[in-house]
Amino acid sequence: MNMKNILFTHSYFLRFDPKQFTLAQPYPPLGTLYAAALMRENDYSVSLFDTMFINDPEEVTPVIEKNNPDFFVVYDDGFNYLTKMCLTNMREASFSMIKLAKAAGCTVIISSSDSTDRFEEYLEEGADFVIVGEAEHSLLELTNHIKNGCTEFSNILGLAYIKDGKVVKTPGRPVLKDLDSLPLPAWDLVDMDRYRETWIKSSGYFSLNMSTTRGCPFKCNWCAKPIYGNRYNSRSPENVLTEIKLLKEQYDIDHIWFCDDIFGLKPGWVKEMAGLLEKENISIRFKIQSRADLLVEEGLVKALASAGCEIAWIGAESGSQKVLDAMDKGITVEQIRKATLLMKEAGIKPSFFIQFGYPGELKEDIQLTINMINELLPFEIGISVSYPLPGTKFYEKVKADLKKKTNWTDSDEMALMFNNTFPASYYKQLHRYVHQNYHKHLAKNSLVKLIKDPLSINVGGLRKAASVIFYAPATFIEGMKLRRLEEA
Repeated sequence: MNMKNILFTHSYFLRFDPKQFTLAQPYPPLGTLYAAALMRENDYSVSLFDTMFINDPEEVTPVIEKNNPDFFVVYDDGFNYLTKMCLTNMREASFSMIKLAKAAGCTVIISSSDSTDRFEEYLEEGADFVIVGEAEHSLLELTNHIKNGCTEFSNILGLAYIKDGKVVKTPGRPVLKDLDSLPLPAWDLVDMDRYRETWIKSSGYFSLNMSTTRGCPFKCNWCAKPIYGNRYNSRSPENVLTEIKLLKEQYDIDHIWFCDDIFGLKPGWVKEMAGLLEKENISIRFKIQSRADLLVEEGLVKALASAGCEIAWIGAESGSQKVLDAMDKGITVEQIRKATLLMKEAGIKPSFFIQFGYPGELKEDIQLTINMINELLPFEIGISVSYPLPGTKFYEKVKADLKKKTNWTDSDEMALMFNNTFPASYYKQLHRYVHQNYHKHLAKNSLVKLIKDPLSINVGGLRKAASVIFYAPATFIEGMKLRRLEEA
């Protein structure tokens, strides 16, 4: 058989996620582009139906008719937290595209965090195969098998399929250690003009996503790692530099989001990367995700700053040590404080992921978190409520409370899906209150600076100081609503 034509797609529709649609900072499906690049390197003809700007899954139909693919591969981006959340809007979009591709006679293959957790459901919806875990080499082995006329798949690692009416799941495939062995992502498949226009309109600059590592060795008990697991493997600084140069030269990017779970964990890696960028006279701004216990190292923070790091997000999660310990987070509140101060001194903007609603969190723990935010005043905060995902200790702890609803519809739903100290309505109001309170404290901080040194503040700082007129009463009103829910 000469089955060489693959149509790749993914299930993230920006329009199905109101918060992200409003933000308008889309990133291409990086994991999909890695898989497409490997398949093309192995003589497959590949094309991409990028759902990012699509309105409806049925728009794939004319693309299938035009390309007439042998394989239709829904391959989600395993580097993006939005796909790791397994949003039901995206699951339903996948199911729709599976049916359309099957009706067109394609062999349908699925790879995603959600399908790894729910492979039976995807097979029931018509998928021929679900790749469980890291997927590039499983996909290549599977398509080669089919192309060569083989009908026995039990020796292919990391695969789920139906045989004789029963679901078969093969043993997992070990994660790839030599990341430099992969070709660079197939960036040429992406409509870069559309991404650039969206970014420039919303933000005034153009950012693309890159990954330098896979996996995370830490043991936070609420964090699911269905694709890359607990192993941590890194690309070489030289390999990363090659991609940075390509993105700057071919697509004129201004900024990079390094979407690693943890950037620069390998000792000496960041310093070496900074040296290469300086040697090549490359200037690029970027943001990362890291951990407080890593960023208490002054040498690492200075190396990040010299390399071009503009924003560093850390999973601060809570200002209560009790809650951090219950999460198996492995950090201390003091490390959060020290890392924040070091980053500010180095010119890096620290940003916090905050999580409310972890089991056992009480009102005083919530107040400690609010106090921490008010004291440290990070550049940005991202607030969520605890979200149970299969494969985690946290999920096992609360799964008896989970009824029909086990996933959010979109990234801003903020639904608490298990019984906790307060009802779900409280945590939604808490989200609103903490945001208003945070902006009030930012405004107060700017106002104090203005009073102390009027000549040092810029127009942006002046506006922020003036915003205290709005945020002070707004915070008071939201606080009253929160207290009523506390007492209900």
